[in-house]
Amino acid sequence: MPAAAGIALVAVLAGIAWLIGAERADSQAAIVVASAAAPAPALSGAGAAPPGVVISAISPAERRRQLLENVQLTEHTYCNYRDSSKYPHTSRPIAEQPDQVYPNAPVSEANAMRKDGGGADPNVLIQTSQTRVYLAAGESVSFSLRAVDKDGAVLPLVVTGATAQGMNFGKQRPLSPLSLPFVDDGSGADPVPGDSAFAATLTPSQSSLANFNGTIRTRVAYSVGGQNGSVAFDVINSAELPAVWMGAARETVENGSLSYVLKADIRSPGRYVVSGRVDDAKGKPFALVNFNEMLQSGPNEIKLTVFGKLLRDQEAALPLTLRDVDAYLLKENTDPDRALMPRLEGKVLTGKSYPLKSFDDGEWRSEERERHLAEFGKDMKAARAAFAVVDAAHLPAPACPLP
Repeated sequence: MPAAAGIALVAVLAGIAWLIGAERADSQAAIVVASAAAPAPALSGAGAAPPGVVISAISPAERRRQLLENVQLTEHTYCNYRDSSKYPHTSRPIAEQPDQVYPNAPVSEANAMRKDGGGADPNVLIQTSQTRVYLAAGESVSFSLRAVDKDGAVLPLVVTGATAQGMNFGKQRPLSPLSLPFVDDGSGADPVPGDSAFAATLTPSQSSLANFNGTIRTRVAYSVGGQNGSVAFDVINSAELPAVWMGAARETVENGSLSYVLKADIRSPGRYVVSGRVDDAKGKPFALVNFNEMLQSGPNEIKLTVFGKLLRDQEAALPLTLRDVDAYLLKENTDPDRALMPRLEGKVLTGKSYPLKSFDDGEWRSEERERHLAEFGKDMKAARAAFAVVDAAHLPAPACPLP
């Protein structure tokens, strides 16, 4: 059970237990509560409370309010869980994870100039960009930087030195830094010569970092207006190649859903995590599809599925296009925690145009989901029954269909 659902379930069960116990008492009856920390003043005569006991009463109005709150809490828990789990976690609207829409877009930042010796100059902004953060074996990454003032005007910048170095931690021996030339001559990753924007490309597989797994930090020293500063770029390199793609992807309709089948030659068996993005016929990002399963050595099929109900609910404009697929072998108790497969960048496959009625409109079903719905549904029914005892005429309509 997910942590959030578990906490909500405990709270609901505690509230129901209290309310059921309260139902057995008359609404006007006093509730006696033991309190050793704050004993009541001694009373004399008949009806005096025993020492150390406080007598308090819950009014009918307060009791009704508590019962109503419990109805609302249990319905919120049940209805929210039902709605959020109607699609499997492997096939979700991509709007839920906006940071995953374009995974290969450059990572750009703008920060105040960090001066050597400490401090920063807020009047000088250093704009930086890198094409990616994770590098599969054989891949390259490009870096760029330039300086602008507060109004966005470009300031003259000079790169005085740059090195790339594999980061070791603990008692590991530091690796020798690799010199990395940043240029402003229109070559390589630099698109425009002489514009005070410098760029460089790092390809670990073609350098002394070819066998390094982990974080590679590129430090760039520069000067702007007589002030010296520095900036760092980090990438996570995967020198190991755990699997490679084989052949072309294909599309299929299975069990009321739309699936993309990709083939891979698995060299290192283990748990593979694969993600793909799906756009509709208008080019609008539509779904994020995932695969997370154990794979054995040799040829394997990896299936990325767009759930039928998601297609029906969102009235997807078909045909759909699968694009930007990334995959890795998940590794435990090691850093880095993954070995990357080559990414499939851009369009992978555009399928056929099926009528939406070709797909199933049923909610996702699993043992875990059915178990949670049964528990949350039982809590909701009990809360409604408890409220009906005190005010059946005003029992709220259910927020979603009852189980």
